Amino acid sequence: MAWQLHYTSARRGPTGRAGFQFVAETPGLPDGVRAAVTPYLSYRPPPDAPLSPDDAELAGFPVSLLYDRVDGRPLLLRCRYLGRDYSGRYGNFFAHAVVADDDELEGLRPAELWHAPLWAPLPGDGDLGELDDLAPGAALDPESLAAWLAGSGPPDAYGTLARLVDAVAGVLGRGHGRIVLVAADVELIARWIAVVSYSLPVAAAARLSFVTYTADPDGAAQRLVGTTPDVWNAVRHHASHALAVDLRAGLGGGDGTSRFARTVAACWHDADFAALDALGELAPLDGAAPSGPAKPSGPSALDGAATLLALCRRDGPVTAAEEGAAAALLSRPGAAVPEWVWRDLAPGVASMGLELALAVHERALASGATGVARECAARIAVLALSDPAARDRMPELPERAGELEPRVAQALADAPDLAEVAAVAAVAVRAGTRLDLDELATAAARRARLGAAGLPAAHRACPAEARAALLDGAVRGLAEAAARDRAAALTPGTCDLLYEHAAERLRAVPEVAVPVLVSIGRRYRPRRIAVTGELLRLTGASTARDADAGAALAEVWAAAPSAAECADLLDAFGTDLADVPALAALPSRTFETLGHDALADAQSLRLAARVPAVLPGGRAAADAAAVRAYADAITASRPDEAARAMDALAGARRASARLTGEAFEAAARRLCRRPPAFRAALLGAVPPPVRARIAGCWTAELPARARAGRAQLRGAGVERRNDLIEIVLRLRARGITEPDLEAWARGAAGRWLAGRQLDARLAGRPELRAALRDLLAGDEGR
Repeated sequence: MAWQLHYTSARRGPTGRAGFQFVAETPGLPDGVRAAVTPYLSYRPPPDAPLSPDDAELAGFPVSLLYDRVDGRPLLLRCRYLGRDYSGRYGNFFAHAVVADDDELEGLRPAELWHAPLWAPLPGDGDLGELDDLAPGAALDPESLAAWLAGSGPPDAYGTLARLVDAVAGVLGRGHGRIVLVAADVELIARWIAVVSYSLPVAAAARLSFVTYTADPDGAAQRLVGTTPDVWNAVRHHASHALAVDLRAGLGGGDGTSRFARTVAACWHDADFAALDALGELAPLDGAAPSGPAKPSGPSALDGAATLLALCRRDGPVTAAEEGAAAALLSRPGAAVPEWVWRDLAPGVASMGLELALAVHERALASGATGVARECAARIAVLALSDPAARDRMPELPERAGELEPRVAQALADAPDLAEVAAVAAVAVRAGTRLDLDELATAAARRARLGAAGLPAAHRACPAEARAALLDGAVRGLAEAAARDRAAALTPGTCDLLYEHAAERLRAVPEVAVPVLVSIGRRYRPRRIAVTGELLRLTGASTARDADAGAALAEVWAAAPSAAECADLLDAFGTDLADVPALAALPSRTFETLGHDALADAQSLRLAARVPAVLPGGRAAADAAAVRAYADAITASRPDEAARAMDALAGARRASARLTGEAFEAAARRLCRRPPAFRAALLGAVPPPVRARIAGCWTAELPARARAGRAQLRGAGVERRNDLIEIVLRLRARGITEPDLEAWARGAAGRWLAGRQLDARLAGRPELRAALRDLLAGDEGR
């Protein structure tokens, strides 16, 4: 129900006092309503109005119709200037207030009550009746307002309307601010308030407080505030923050206005009230009831509504930003979407962008509009063919897969790189459409000709059933690429992928296979033998390829193999290695890099034993013989065996000088640990040049003081010196001399302390003592 109150200046009111007071009201008025309405009860005439108006002039004073909310209820207040009061003084006015429940205004814009029959012309007294029906006046119906805008409105009425709608939506969205409408004729202000009210959704219009006239626009709490030019001229310098609209001149131009505002203006221009109603259904400004706290979504929600309406009616182009606003509107929790939207929206799905298609799909599914949801799923799948953002969000597409086939083929043809080829394949498989693997391979070949560095990532992204075709195409494209492009494309990652998943395919394209195999062999030593076999099979058929194979194999074996790896290589390929210099040289390189400590271990000897059978007569065989001689020398149980081995090492002319030199010295050092008798017999059994080399090695093994023949040696140094002197003496006893060694021994043994030590050592061995005396006496003493 709605309650009425009359307020004016009276000689005697219900309380018995004189002055401004409530003179009549509806019985049963809720507590607090009278106090809540009181602050709104004021009226001040415009400054240019007559001070002492007669009855005819009173009719020209502006009528104030105010709409606001008090204590959660709608308040409608109409103030009319009456001129004199009961005492004859001017300044009296009559205020007729209506306080209603929200239900009383359901479906009604408050501005429609401008000329409503409920307003009393003069104050009553006593009890007022309840208002069961707030019937609107006939002057401000939409049809009449549309005709007025078209015929006698301000210049560029629709541009003014668009800008005014944007301004009102902004004020409502922010929850603060006001817009001042300036006109001498309050009827014009009321018309514009009505037009704006009809332009907004019902819930928004319910929150649009207004007053058609006030003499204090800067102090008014309403959002739309009407006033006269003389009032505004007096106060506008105090209210510069408010937007003021001269309704006679208009705002001019709709440039820069929102889509919602432009749509509203177009609806009024065409008197298309059905579209205006549809727009109102789509565009609530908040999710709360009009009596609750405002939660404005701002103009973007309104733009979203206008965009949805444009898509439903297929009106003009829609920008990406406008689609985003529509998507945001549909994604708002609790936003109601009328059923007719799904029916009318379906034909426009094919032109939607991703975000809007996703939003419509989700909302349509939740609303049971499966037809539109399927259309959106198809649209998202089409977008996913070229838009990475759509791929992870693509819904299932069980019934529309066949429609994608030609689009998939085109997307494969247009794919700029292998990653996009794989992505298109993934979209097709996820959508359930048929994927032509030949087309995919052709697309991959086309892109791989320009580079395949992204092949590993593309392979991972590609559906399992399409990976073989992707690799087929990539290998074919690499084979057709320019050598420089191919080399740049074959990154380590790409080579690893091709070796692991496309080994069989590579055998048909040596141009790709050779660099792939070289990359694998160079980086993964355990795979070098297998890679060598692949390279020999690929390139061994012609002389030109043999040369290529040599270069490739040299790169694979750039790092010398271990003895075990080299022996395995010989076992795997046998005499075929002799035809490839890079492989034939591997045993020698292995021996040279092993070091003398490893020359006699089991794997080195295995390699040395295998080489002569595989690579006879060459340097590798000579090096292998040197290795075996080294092993024989250091493991010999008899001096003659050691002598033969050392002689063989010294005489290995075809073997590596570095290898034989290091092996000879190492063997001599190892033999230096044998007893003097063994060593003397060894020296006696080798030719003089070999004897001299061995003796030199043994002398070099002595401490510096012993080499110089100095005394004051201790422990092991004395023992090693005396061992070597004993060897000299044993050789002299057999009639064998080594001049350099004897010269050293004569100097070392000629000192008094050394002589005493040797004399004690040789006690009981007269032949060696005699040889020592002869040594010290010199050749003449002998």
